[in-house]
Amino acid sequence: MKYVEFDESRKMDIVFLGRIAIDFNPIDYFHPLEECTTFKKYVGGSPANTSIGVSRHGLKAGFFVKVSDDQFGNFVVEYMKKEGVDTSRITRCKNGEKLGLTFTEILSPTESSILMYRNDIADLQLSVEDIDEEYIRNSKALLISGTALSESPSREAALKAVLLAKKNGTRVIFDIDYRAYNWKNPDEISIYYEAVARNADIIMGSREEFDLTERLIQPGRSDEETAKAWFSQNAKIVLIKHGKDGSTAYTANGEKYSIKPFPVEALKGFGGGDGYASAFLYGIFSGWDLIDCLEFGSAEASMMVRSHSCSEELPTTEEVRAFIKEEKEKYGEMIARA
Repeated sequence: MKYVEFDESRKMDIVFLGRIAIDFNPIDYFHPLEECTTFKKYVGGSPANTSIGVSRHGLKAGFFVKVSDDQFGNFVVEYMKKEGVDTSRITRCKNGEKLGLTFTEILSPTESSILMYRNDIADLQLSVEDIDEEYIRNSKALLISGTALSESPSREAALKAVLLAKKNGTRVIFDIDYRAYNWKNPDEISIYYEAVARNADIIMGSREEFDLTERLIQPGRSDEETAKAWFSQNAKIVLIKHGKDGSTAYTANGEKYSIKPFPVEALKGFGGGDGYASAFLYGIFSGWDLIDCLEFGSAEASMMVRSHSCSEELPTTEEVRAFIKEEKEKYGEMIARA
């Protein structure tokens, strides 16, 4: 079923706008970060990871982002190229701004944290001059990551991209993707999130992220009230995630489906959301029933929390299917469905 109609004549599936960073994940994990001495370097940043994820499922992805003009900038661009992501709209900073560095602390499968270095950050230097209307016109969808809205000039670039997407019939996907860094106060979070959400065809976020988006409009909404409110704007699908309690997707035509996480032994408490988005969007673009999209997303999320990276170990379509089959053979057909 097509919950969202895409222009199938367009050569690009999704153009992402957001951050690319570098993750340093400890090899000697299950120790405090100050005791870790050995790290493995990965491409990071939620929209970057999701672009890699959808590419591994066969979708054609592109990217609007600024990266540093140095060896780390070379690393992320070459990695994205290798993964099949179009890098023609990834541009270099001119004033020495650097990629974000993320050092992860993995104390236990249920206790992990992230230490970020984001001063003079490259990805937030994206400007309105970097947004190419023809590139958006040739894509079925534009995905905006909420972190791109946290500072100028990136927030204006993101809003321009949304306006051009609306003008050209390109679907807008909003991954709220809240991170505390770079935001100055809660009001501006709500202002800019709401500006994108009201124009989005698909909105994805946690309950906390929807609360931040709605705090100046109507705080304290239930999931059902949230979905109804955004359907009255432009949304066709609203996906609300509740972590270990699972997630629920609502459609503008009145459908509602819920999913529970697959019961895996996790290594870390982050990275699942990027896998979830990759697999869920692949299902939406493939025209699957919504419950199957949710199941695929939940499966990939579970695969990613048991892996060391948030990008390198993103699975292929066949690997996700094999995982679902294996889990259902162990636990029963309806294991993940709420």
